[in-house]
Amino acid sequence: MYRYLLCSILTASIALMSPLQMAYASAQTPPAQKQAPAKPGAAAKPDAGGKQAASKGARTVDIVGTDDMKYSVTTITAKPGEQIRVRLVSKGAMPKIAMAHNFVLLAKSADVLKFVNASAMARATDFIPPEMKAQVIAATALAGAGETVEVTFKAPTAPGTYTYICSFPGHFQAGMKGMLTVK
Repeated sequence: MYRYLLCSILTASIALMSPLQMAYASAQTPPAQKQAPAKPGAAAKPDAGGKQAASKGARTVDIVGTDDMKYSVTTITAKPGEQIRVRLVSKGAMPKIAMAHNFVLLAKSADVLKFVNASAMARATDFIPPEMKAQVIAATALAGAGETVEVTFKAPTAPGTYTYICSFPGHFQAGMKGMLTVK
């Protein structure tokens, strides 16, 4: 409850920041959090288990995230074990510190609300709570406006519905989520 309230306050305070304050905050982001946009055809990022996933032969799903905190694609259907590459493009005008997006595919057994609440306090790990990393099937890094990130993974072999979210604070609550259906 308190974390949700904290996220709401944080999101509201970011929205009230002046452009000058946001530019200052963006300039204060440590270099380790800044990343170059991914180029089309670039090597896939390591998956949640730290393994480099091959993107050759993978089906690509392009998703756009914008300042309205919604994914352009909210349903993905896959065959069990199918190679999927999710390429997330972040479009908007706000600085990365105030508005960034990621794609986090959670295990079927994951407690989504518990994960979302814990992620709000995990800025140092791109809003992926280290204690809950085992619940993540695949995740991208954070993408600020104009950046593209991607992850390649094998769809789970167990048929069912798996939730994917943006773990940036407040985004799930605003509706930035979707479902991967394996059948």
